[in-house]
Amino acid sequence: MGFQTGLSVFQWDSTGSVKVRLMDKVFVKGLSVEAVIGVYDWEREIRQRLLFDLEMSNDNRVPAASDNVEDTLDYDRISRRIAEFTGESEFQLIETLAERVAELVLAEFAVSHLKLTLHKPGAVDIADDVGVSIERSA
Repeated sequence: MGFQTGLSVFQWDSTGSVKVRLMDKVFVKGLSVEAVIGVYDWEREIRQRLLFDLEMSNDNRVPAASDNVEDTLDYDRISRRIAEFTGESEFQLIETLAERVAELVLAEFAVSHLKLTLHKPGAVDIADDVGVSIERSA
């Protein structure tokens, strides 16, 4: 019996002692996708570059023991699924897109916890970058 918060798992052993185990992370950084996104009329007529950074909790002991790709959290499949979904989307807000992508990853892949950062570079001409960062659990 136990529970997870963020990237830690808390479990109780038979004596009632709490054991903490940090979850392993699989990450994707700088996943570049073009999509229709934005609230202004001109933004609805163009595709803009978005960047995703993901940190996904996963117990890497199983794939490490088997050395079998079938046991892994397949970051290539996840990346391509996010790119497909985002490329077909036409949300106004990056907040909405971030939530929908988080829901997709948690529903379709064996991810127990996700930290997702969505960047919209160039959205503010006097800033290097803007975006949102969210954390969600299954």
